Amino acid sequence: MQKKSASTWTWFLIPSIIGVFLFMVPIKYEGDWIVPIAILANWLAGIVTPIIMWVAVAILVIAALGSVIMLFGPKKEPDKRGFWHNLFGVSLFWTVVRMIGAVFAIMTAFRLGPEAIWSENTGGLLLDPAEGLVTFLFTIFVFAGLLLPLLMNFGLLEFFGTMMVKIMRPLFKLPGRSSIDALASWVGDGTIGVLLTDKQYQEGHYTKKESAIIATTFSVVSITFSIVIIDTVGLAKYFLPFYGTVIVTGLALALIMPRIYPLSRKKQEYVDGRAFTGEEEKVPAGYNSFSHGLENALTKAHANRNIGKMFKDGLKNVLDMWVGVIPVVMAFGTVALILAEYTSFFQIIGKPFEPYLALLQIPEAAEAAPLMIVGFADMFLPSILAAGTVASEITLFTVAVISVVQLIYMSEVGGLILGSKIPVNFFELFVIFLLRTIIALPIVSLIAHMLF
Repeated sequence: MQKKSASTWTWFLIPSIIGVFLFMVPIKYEGDWIVPIAILANWLAGIVTPIIMWVAVAILVIAALGSVIMLFGPKKEPDKRGFWHNLFGVSLFWTVVRMIGAVFAIMTAFRLGPEAIWSENTGGLLLDPAEGLVTFLFTIFVFAGLLLPLLMNFGLLEFFGTMMVKIMRPLFKLPGRSSIDALASWVGDGTIGVLLTDKQYQEGHYTKKESAIIATTFSVVSITFSIVIIDTVGLAKYFLPFYGTVIVTGLALALIMPRIYPLSRKKQEYVDGRAFTGEEEKVPAGYNSFSHGLENALTKAHANRNIGKMFKDGLKNVLDMWVGVIPVVMAFGTVALILAEYTSFFQIIGKPFEPYLALLQIPEAAEAAPLMIVGFADMFLPSILAAGTVASEITLFTVAVISVVQLIYMSEVGGLILGSKIPVNFFELFVIFLLRTIIALPIVSLIAHMLF
């Protein structure tokens, strides 16, 4: 290993330590365990609450208008497209999605048109200034976009990537650096994991298959949200066995899902078309995993010593997230919530789960069956509905765990994935959601019967 200067070591250690602290170390704040990046987002949200909804609406309108203008404007070759052209130059389908997101936002902000679109349980739930997902994403994207380079640009992923490959590759069919994505999601928030994965995919560090596996397998909701869910169903005293069940089930799903359709069918090629060869992860002669990872990390840190460039790239990240992701969440999230709130769609498609739940001896199977599906719209819906319709503790526990390990819900993680460059479409997300539910239920019900 070549000797590196003290300044190179400093550029590796200090930003990486700060990044780990901000994104991955929960601290107790106002009675809750929460990662610092979320504290910063909440702090900013508190400051801009009076105007945040209108800022979000403005961004959605700009995203829609910019995409329409770019769609009908002069076309450029991919290698000649600048930042703004890439930001707004999307396909007809995504332009329409951005337009729908903008229309829903305007209708919600001004309470125009059918109440089903702007009610507090549909569009209003997403755009609420204090607790809405769209407005929360607006603030979290500011800090995530600006500060994600602390995790990505100074060698942390290179260091852990080389050392963890012997665990992540055979178990989960993933590169070692994905361990950071998984940990950032697990202790931080699933949205952060999706954003990190998307950036890594776009920069050529993950293949199509790897990015799809990480985003749909490890983008777990945070511990804080899990506490809220188990409290909602009235079983807060069972938090430890509840979260233990989430971990056991999540790991089982992480082992199974990459090996079955649709994730198993994804191509092992990078965003630029290069095929994965396996040579990328081999340790050269004369090195071990630790020394090779450390050399890669220090080389990366040495090449990224320009703080100004980091913040410039960070600002581009913020704009990319605002324009690319928020309209998708508003459009798909609102539609999914309307279906859940005003139609029997989820009750109908949830009916086949009734005999499955009965086979697993889950009490009140008829009441619980729709709750197995409604989580596709929003993670909180199963627990909220269960609290008012289900009495059995076994069933309440099962619903709470399933709502977390299903992982794909359109009002957040699902919408984020669709708005990213990660190659997973809507149909595949729904199939993954169903498979995760079907596979998880026997594990969760077994543990539930042992506890109650």
